[in-house]
Amino acid sequence: MNIAYIPSPSRGVLYLGPVPLRAYAFCIIIGVVVAVWLGSKRWVARGGAKHTVGDIAVWAVPFGLVGGRLYHVITDHQLYFGDGRNPWNAFKIWEGGLGIWGAIALGAVGAWIGARRRGVPLPPWADALAPGIALAQACGRWGNWFNQELYGKETTLPWGLEIDKTLPDGEIVQGIYHPTFLYESLWCVGVALLVIWADRRFTLGHGRAFALYVAAYTVGRFWIEALRIDEAHRFFGLRLNDWTAIVVFLGAVAYLVIVGKKRPGREDPDSIDPVSRDERAAAAAAAAAGEGPADGTDGTDGTDEADRAAGTDAVDGAGVIDGTDGAGRAEEASRADDAAADPHRAEPKKTP
Repeated sequence: MNIAYIPSPSRGVLYLGPVPLRAYAFCIIIGVVVAVWLGSKRWVARGGAKHTVGDIAVWAVPFGLVGGRLYHVITDHQLYFGDGRNPWNAFKIWEGGLGIWGAIALGAVGAWIGARRRGVPLPPWADALAPGIALAQACGRWGNWFNQELYGKETTLPWGLEIDKTLPDGEIVQGIYHPTFLYESLWCVGVALLVIWADRRFTLGHGRAFALYVAAYTVGRFWIEALRIDEAHRFFGLRLNDWTAIVVFLGAVAYLVIVGKKRPGREDPDSIDPVSRDERAAAAAAAAAGEGPADGTDGTDGTDEADRAAGTDAVDGAGVIDGTDGAGRAEEASRADDAAADPHRAEPKKTP
């Protein structure tokens, strides 16, 4: 008998009048916000413009959602098509069912379109966003908790997940199971921290930070899949997602090695974002203009010119005569007038 366990929410939707507020959707939205926020900070630190990540995400997120749903429906088509199934359920994304593989693949297509429109190369943008994507997955997995889905085998561990739900076919499921949603959520947080550390330590660029995220995530997904008991297609004893993880892992590692040899280091900041480059050029031009003359005559600023115009460097406003100030020249003019009136007072005698 388990004394300690993780309880499941009694429901995953609240109603604001007739409007349903679904926890699964909120988890996804929170994940997107976290990814864009962290990605923007990292992009700016690399020399990019502040709003570039968000502008490209406007394309990547919808494509990613469609891709994730398509992957789920295609690989689990028996849930939606066939005798006794309702094909329209394939559109009920709020009930869960997003495949990360399809989300990343089609999301990358959307990101490529957005990057092309913005004039930004995709690899550095993906590098900046990589740990944010991992954190977005960590947030999104909690939607499975609210929906009481994708749990693992039965367990007696104190952190087991309590499940008490009725399946669409009327079957009642009750028991304590492995909280695979929690395992994957924590794994994704670790992946995000790994990518951030490795990016700083090894100055990853040209898509290598993103490749590291992909490789690290697939390792965790492989062992987590072994715990899950939801229906899945199997080939040679392994679930379809296991085979997908293996193929994607090998591709990510190959990319890391090949690109690391051919293009080590990171991109030049001036090459990743034309908007930021133009902003820096404009700022440099403005700074140069501020250091230059106000009227194009010398190297002084506008304040000095205003002082001269006010007469602080001239006796009568006719212009600058020498390096003395106005008060000194006024005294010299007074002595000259006295000398003209009385020649014997022209100059005091100097002591030898």
